[in-house]
Amino acid sequence: MNTQTLLSALGGGVLIGTAACGLLYFNGRLAGISNLLTGMLSPASGDRAWRGAFVLGLLAAGLLLLGLYPQAFETAPRPLWVLGIGGSLVGLGAQISNGCTSGHGVCGLGRRTLRSLVATLTFMSTGMATVFLFNRLNGG
Repeated sequence: MNTQTLLSALGGGVLIGTAACGLLYFNGRLAGISNLLTGMLSPASGDRAWRGAFVLGLLAAGLLLLGLYPQAFETAPRPLWVLGIGGSLVGLGAQISNGCTSGHGVCGLGRRTLRSLVATLTFMSTGMATVFLFNRLNGG
């Protein structure tokens, strides 16, 4: 891992933690992105405004990064169809585990919940095994 990758990962982690703490402090809500998005789709949801604002903030941050540091988007690590399948599997896993990496990994571990520890360990070990197998199958 080079220094640029390390700094990018550190900066991303700081921003995710800051956003999660800000949402909890100012709104009393956990920043689980999958549940946040699912709540926006529910017709009975009365709290779409803050959910929409949070999602717009995520998109705006991505656009700001694209404007300030376009090199971050020049090369995708895999073809788009592979990223699409991977994203769909992440969404399925988040639905099955009633939360995603941000909800369980950032907020749940911060709250010291056992189910978030189990979910995060499952996410991480499955991700590592998937990368290992994918690289082995592709000759890496």
